[in-house]
Amino acid sequence: MKSLALIGVGYWGKNLARNFHALGALHTLCDASEKTLSSYGTEYSDVEKSTSWEAVLRNPAITRVAIAAPAALHYDIVRQALVSGKDVFVEKPICLEIAQGRDLIRCAGEGGKILMVGHLLQYHPIVLAIQSLVAGGELGKMQYIASNRLNLGKIRREENALWSFAPHDISVILSLVQGSLPESVICTGHASLTAGVADTTLTALSFGDVKAHIYVSWLNPFKEQKLTVIGSHGLLVFDDTKPWKEKLVVYRNHLTWLHGEAPTPSKSAGEFVDVPQSEPLSDECRHFLACCDSRTAPKTDGEEGLRVLQILDAAQRSLDQSGKAVTDLASSSPPISASQHFGGSAFSLNSALSFFSHPSAIIDPGACIGAGSKIWHFSHVMKGAELGEGCNLGQNVVVSPGVTLGKNVKVQNNVSIYTGTTIEDDVFLGPSCVLTNVTNPRSEIKRQALYEKTLLRRGATIGANATIVCGVTIGRYAFIAAGAVVSKDVPDYAFFVGLPAKQKGWMSRHGHVLKFDDQGCAACPESGLRYERRSGSIHCIDLDEDEPMPEELSIGKQKYDDLKS
Repeated sequence: MKSLALIGVGYWGKNLARNFHALGALHTLCDASEKTLSSYGTEYSDVEKSTSWEAVLRNPAITRVAIAAPAALHYDIVRQALVSGKDVFVEKPICLEIAQGRDLIRCAGEGGKILMVGHLLQYHPIVLAIQSLVAGGELGKMQYIASNRLNLGKIRREENALWSFAPHDISVILSLVQGSLPESVICTGHASLTAGVADTTLTALSFGDVKAHIYVSWLNPFKEQKLTVIGSHGLLVFDDTKPWKEKLVVYRNHLTWLHGEAPTPSKSAGEFVDVPQSEPLSDECRHFLACCDSRTAPKTDGEEGLRVLQILDAAQRSLDQSGKAVTDLASSSPPISASQHFGGSAFSLNSALSFFSHPSAIIDPGACIGAGSKIWHFSHVMKGAELGEGCNLGQNVVVSPGVTLGKNVKVQNNVSIYTGTTIEDDVFLGPSCVLTNVTNPRSEIKRQALYEKTLLRRGATIGANATIVCGVTIGRYAFIAAGAVVSKDVPDYAFFVGLPAKQKGWMSRHGHVLKFDDQGCAACPESGLRYERRSGSIHCIDLDEDEPMPEELSIGKQKYDDLKS
């Protein structure tokens, strides 16, 4: 459906126009220059043209806006678009002032609108591969990142090289350190052509043990777009000027350590990484449209754009003070979103809301934490674990690599969830319940490749001190009583008790015993939802098993003891 207007269709806008048009989304091209609009040929004959972005925002047929106007205009246009009820894609930077960036995020949140910033490299297949390699620990502990973006290209007078070139590199570096703001920013540069407009800048970012440098210039005789990431067990180089199959090279075990001697470089050849090829800009545009359709936060949402803006602001302040270190980013930053933990702070790459992590909790790099989740005292979420939105992990909880938790999963104190376990939405794990992943464990026998699968379906409850022997499936809304030991599959809505656990009856979604009449029908005594028995299985008549609980029914109103007979 054609519902997107592109505001600013000149130098970079023409690339956005081509991609959004190819995706069948382009409704209107908007630019102050009629000459620029007239340059679009017959292939755009089905697209409306306008010289007034205010008129575009008044058009009810336009529900999405992409903005490639000069950066100084971003705030005004983006804000008006959000207030007008449009989803917004804006090219980098999100705007020029931190207070304005926060205001745009607030406007988007209050209006329930999508706000996405055009940090193109985040959608480059090579960068996605780098993020995967780093998150997977392929390079060991990350130590240093260097990014060079140089050419003899378009000379700007309205913005310096820092603001023109560095946002993309900052965005990528932030993704590699899990979104954490740097502890300090130092920037130096030189203005050769236009007074006050630096043609070349060198920015140093300190993320605790990880350091990064960004070198940008439009006065370099040779084009260079190169990213180097160095870790304790390897390094990689992304050279975007090379042919596709040669762009990404990994050097594993680049150093040899001999006892009592200094490390020596290993001269082994690099390893080209095979990455499926696609156009980053097309993928970026497609991502924006998909987020608008699904109402999910973009990878480069307003919060991510604000973090990049904060670093640009700090770098500019340092540049203005001849390279004085700026260290007040964190203290001036708003609460930011979260999906990873780095250096004692939690941050998200994919959501617009933050999660809470107690200072004593450990969240490994490479873990993924959904928005609104809470992780309490002494809990540990390991690399490769995934938690959905709104989860709650109590004290002393361990979530192992490869474990997936859906949305709104509640895990009480002293529970270990081992590799091989998959937990769907709305599951409750009671205090000190036990999950296993090997039926016949022996300390002498390594069975890491033989972990058995355990599946806890949507809405299931596992009572306190219950044990679930691995290799079973606990059905949707099943109820396992406290202390039970389950060693076989449990049907949907089944109520299991004892050792070994046996079925005692059926439970409603509200956790009450169902009593069926001669026709096989029953009603939950608390909610009134009706259930029927068909061929030995239970189904809810009034609500689909995969349908979330309606809000008016999600608050418990009666105690279990008040309804039991």
